[in-house]
Amino acid sequence: MRKKNKRQAGLSIVEVVVAASLLVVAVVPILKALTVAQVTGRLMGRKTQSLVLAQAKISDVQARVLYDFSSNNDETATSLGGSYLCNVSDNEDATLKTVSVSVGFDLNANGSLTADEVLVTLTTLIAKRG
Repeated sequence: MRKKNKRQAGLSIVEVVVAASLLVVAVVPILKALTVAQVTGRLMGRKTQSLVLAQAKISDVQARVLYDFSSNNDETATSLGGSYLCNVSDNEDATLKTVSVSVGFDLNANGSLTADEVLVTLTTLIAKRG
């Protein structure tokens, strides 16, 4: 006759619960870090795109001022493609213009650029020639 093995091979419910708990404790922070990395990456992409668009808008204003220094270059909520908007302010000085361009992503899709949506603001001085 054979003796019966009192201990069976396998895992008890306690061991399974402990192993699952350890996995949850290890995986949850990793998932949080991945989520933060994704959000940060999206924000950096939007800031980079906003900077490129702001530089292009500054160049556009500089070109317009070259031909007509006395022109008013103020703009509000001008679409730059996608959901990117810009505001341009111009102090209209007779010999030295201060031009400020703010570009951001219209998060709430209301067609206006609020202070919390502005990602980049560039300011330049343009002197009158001649």
